[in-house]
Amino acid sequence: MEEMTGQTTGSQLISPSARDGFDTLLQQALKASMVPSDASAEISVIDDIAAISEKKIVVLTVSSYLFRLMVMFHFSPDAATRGHFARLNRVDPSEMDDQGFMDAIAECGNLCCGILNRDLGRFFPHLGMSTPNVIDSHCAAYLQRLNAEHIRHFAIDVPESPRLHVSLCVSAYAEMDFAVSADEQDVSTGELELF
Repeated sequence: MEEMTGQTTGSQLISPSARDGFDTLLQQALKASMVPSDASAEISVIDDIAAISEKKIVVLTVSSYLFRLMVMFHFSPDAATRGHFARLNRVDPSEMDDQGFMDAIAECGNLCCGILNRDLGRFFPHLGMSTPNVIDSHCAAYLQRLNAEHIRHFAIDVPESPRLHVSLCVSAYAEMDFAVSADEQDVSTGELELF
């Protein structure tokens, strides 16, 4: 997976401000969807992907005419991770079977990308979002074939939970520049809207 770096590649179609904007909006969405309401979290950027050892990935995409953004939620089906997602869903881990565990991860991914999709809608029209797909972590080694302009890896540290990892991969089809202001960074994420 050495090709899956945390650096920007290609012809630099995404401005530094836009890269910061994608990172900021994703981190806000992660705090709203992957962190229990009674807990705090620290989200940090990691450059060494060797630290990401989870076995599976839930992948979702947000797309427009200008870009395709992929968010990858890395996870291992172990007791600690199951406990975290049971806590998020306010259920006892013993009540969460294998299918319930997978559904919980997929739903958290849906919630996160739904928030990200909504927030990006302030800057880009005509956005679409995929359904979650579960793939093996070895598939991430082929991300370089997407000719991504921006790849970033995040670690999420929540007390009493295992460290979680999320990757962001943005492929650009045209020059992009936008900025997330301090006011927008403080906006509440609100509740999930159902259609």
